[in-house]
Amino acid sequence: MNANWLLRPVVNNGSGGTVPVAGSREAIEGASVCRSGSTTDWQCGVIRQRDASVTYPQGTVFGVTRTSVCAEAGDSGGSFISVDQAQGVTSGGSGDCVDGGITYFQPINEMLTTYGLTLVTDSNAVPPDESACTGLPKNATGVLNEGDQPVYEPAGQPYKTTVAGLHTGCLDADSGIDFDLFLEKRNGSAWSTVATSDSPNPDEKISYTGAPGCYRYRVVSASGSGSYKLTYKTP
Repeated sequence: MNANWLLRPVVNNGSGGTVPVAGSREAIEGASVCRSGSTTDWQCGVIRQRDASVTYPQGTVFGVTRTSVCAEAGDSGGSFISVDQAQGVTSGGSGDCVDGGITYFQPINEMLTTYGLTLVTDSNAVPPDESACTGLPKNATGVLNEGDQPVYEPAGQPYKTTVAGLHTGCLDADSGIDFDLFLEKRNGSAWSTVATSDSPNPDEKISYTGAPGCYRYRVVSASGSGSYKLTYKTP
């Protein structure tokens, strides 16, 4: 290693800032994950499959993790992170960041063990409280009837973030109602669902770490009619 290199416990977020690295706890399938790349900067999605395999012209690689994150040529080797936990480095994939794609990463803990390395972490990093639904600074209210079209919040308009970070949304509906909550991100002229909370309960919660862009919440009635309150926080 070059003695002049300064090791820092952060990942470049593609918008002039950094995301702290507090550890390397493995995120579960379905968890949000983001990566940093030299070609397409900061891109996010979800973990689709652990212990997957991918075949390249040079051969098949086993033990990688498949994600819905897009990537393009030149992004290989970039960091994958979930909230503040390092996940791995970009291996390869298919598609692009215009039409979407699939990207695989090599898990970080396997590499640390294999090569006897130690991950540099930020001992002062305070991870976001993903369980809290109190004190969220923004809110929207509405009424939804079973069979109605979905309602988009806030107030039918998207909100825009200029930095990467954590989106937290909590839906509180009347007792006995099953309303579901979805977070969508605009990709060109289309909207893609990036996080879902669709339990059979009246209350739903979403925590999603995403790239800068335009987002909106979609509220759907799976069964029942009544009022709801959405509280949320943006990066």
